[in-house]
Amino acid sequence: MSESSCCEPKEDKNHASQDAHRQSVRDAYGQVARAENNNESCGVASSCCGVSDDNAINTLISTRIGYSEDDLARAPSGADMGLGCGNPRAIASLKLGETVVDLGAGGGFDCFLAAHEVGVSGRVIGIDMTPDMLSKARNNAEKGQFTNVEFRLGEIEHLPLPDATADVIISNCVINLSPNKPQVFIDAFRVLKPGGRLAISDVVATVELPEAMRNDPALIAGCMGNASLVDELKTMIEAAGFIDVQIKPKDESKAFIRDWAPDHNVTDYVVSATIEGIKPGGSKMKSGCC
Repeated sequence: MSESSCCEPKEDKNHASQDAHRQSVRDAYGQVARAENNNESCGVASSCCGVSDDNAINTLISTRIGYSEDDLARAPSGADMGLGCGNPRAIASLKLGETVVDLGAGGGFDCFLAAHEVGVSGRVIGIDMTPDMLSKARNNAEKGQFTNVEFRLGEIEHLPLPDATADVIISNCVINLSPNKPQVFIDAFRVLKPGGRLAISDVVATVELPEAMRNDPALIAGCMGNASLVDELKTMIEAAGFIDVQIKPKDESKAFIRDWAPDHNVTDYVVSATIEGIKPGGSKMKSGCC
């Protein structure tokens, strides 16, 4: 698939700019992982990139965005870092034996929940570009004795996986951080099996963001400053080859997003959304007129 699309100019930064963007995000999330490991606070407790060392606060954050108390109990302590903006597993319809890839796995929270659903005959692979997060996730997997979960270091634009690996790709508030989102969906398409599906929770823009927001490193790392407009995001996903693309903004998410940057009117511009799509082909696809 070609990367070109009507929305490419906003996403296709030069390599130096993309590398600087990634390093800024990597540094921010490395700081988050180290702060939590050392029981320190990092940023605003309710922010998607400012977790708290208080498990009760992280539990409150996660239940607000769609997880149940049972979900939280099924993951190792410390895996839930309060970094998401939704629950991608709620739309993934995971089945026993499936292979799931998580883009931007963080401490592994969504991976561990997915592992329970796909069972020992299934497989979950978490990808993260931050070594500190990767170390944390692997420690959590060992602590929870998850034998069907592994974590790999890599960028979500260039996944360290063979073609047609996954039945499902999940992600929770990570793709918006990428400096080249069209390439993320191109590589997700490559990695999915025919008939495979996307199940993503992420932040999207409902109106064009001001340049001041787009150039603010804290808002970028905080999952807001690099958000794409819904129509542009849909175009990117379809250009990568996906069909049945659905992006559903959740207005109720403003209740927690406004806490991420209380000094900015961010909910005038962004909300959380569920994002779905299917790679054509495979026995799961419908055929004929009915």
